[in-house]
Amino acid sequence: MPAAQYAASRHAAWLGAAAIITDEVGRILLVHPTYRKDQSWLLPGGVVEAGEHPHITCRREITEELGLDLPLSAVLAVHSFSPHHPDLQPGTPCPGEVRFVFDGGTLTPDQVEAIRLPHEELSTHAFLETRDAAQRLRPLDGQIMLAAYRARLGNTPTAHLADGRHILDVPALDRHDVHVRYQPLWDSPLHRGPVPEQLPVQQSWAWCFVPDGRVILVTDPGPRGALPMLPGGTMETTDATPEDTLHREAAEEAQLTLADPVRLGWVLDETGEVYGDVGPNARLRLAARVTSVGPAAVDRATGHPFARLLATPTQAAALLGWGPPGARQAQLAAETARKWWGLPIARTAAVEEIPAEGMRLS
Repeated sequence: MPAAQYAASRHAAWLGAAAIITDEVGRILLVHPTYRKDQSWLLPGGVVEAGEHPHITCRREITEELGLDLPLSAVLAVHSFSPHHPDLQPGTPCPGEVRFVFDGGTLTPDQVEAIRLPHEELSTHAFLETRDAAQRLRPLDGQIMLAAYRARLGNTPTAHLADGRHILDVPALDRHDVHVRYQPLWDSPLHRGPVPEQLPVQQSWAWCFVPDGRVILVTDPGPRGALPMLPGGTMETTDATPEDTLHREAAEEAQLTLADPVRLGWVLDETGEVYGDVGPNARLRLAARVTSVGPAAVDRATGHPFARLLATPTQAAALLGWGPPGARQAQLAAETARKWWGLPIARTAAVEEIPAEGMRLS
């Protein structure tokens, strides 16, 4: 084949590069461009110029758009966009696009304060929890953002997408539409001493460890996606102790049998608003050892089964949206599990789903 004919036969596409950048509690940074008629938002990034590598584009665009020089630690997603997709604006002669989404890391408060926008191009920026971020993006951009961020949260391989859909196995966080459960309350410190006698305990949750040092999360599905939580819940009048609450809720929600619960501390809830404005109360945090995981079942309180996920303590804290206090509590829980039960500290693993038939623990 002559060189010109061969060159004409090759697929042509635009290239784009964007970054997942978060604040300390895991909210996604979006920017609002001045030039989009539909008022949709964007991840920081832009178009790859002729002869430019995508990772160079991404760092250049971050500097131009935010005034920050950020390292990129991983390729979270690669997306192929067809020229006939409905998200393509009418009249745009696009031959298709391949977009790379990189991990731009987590910004410190000082870096957040240092953001400076080119106001002729971007009118504002915002850190948003994933469900709100997806609503401000175009539908396809929202799918790409979620797949990329979940690859970061779940420590799963680079997500390969075509027109917003995974072309390989769908990771557990995507399969169950899991979003970060952003919790502003977790600015509250964890008190390590006993709960004061005058302060009622309204809630009991635990870091539930399996033998390899990972913990179990349950996800509560809803119309806007599933939110992760630790096993546990609200004390009922039939529960004699917070430990009784934990055993009951873990069995109902996740079909877990627990042993050796250890109290890590408690968090002050100053209003008790979620419990009917009961006033100041304590939310107890524990660590416990999982001795068995039974087949999935319908939760009595909600009427539907919860997905059960295995994650490292650090991943669990990120998915729970607890920020630096949650990361410190995750470390405390892992060290407690090592001290009391000799369990390893799980640092790197992919988030995965526990099978519906349960799991045998060695």
